[in-house]
Amino acid sequence: MSQCNIDHSHEDVQKKYESQKDFLPKELLELFHSFFTKTHTQETLNEVFHLLKKYDLSNKDEKLIRNEKFLIVLK
Repeated sequence: MSQCNIDHSHEDVQKKYESQKDFLPKELLELFHSFFTKTHTQETLNEVFHLLKKYDLSNKDEKLIRNEKFLIVLK
């Protein structure tokens, strides 16, 4: 995943999540619910946004890598 210079808001991340949640493993959904109830650094918001971005188009191996990163960031 490439990095971009755009700072994504909490709302941006939540919208991206809504567009991708049907493709995410069920065990991550509760972590996202908890994530959205808290305040996060800009770095964390950007990271989560980019992990979500085009998640549905990622291959199986890429999804596994992203899922591991989600577990680290969301906990």
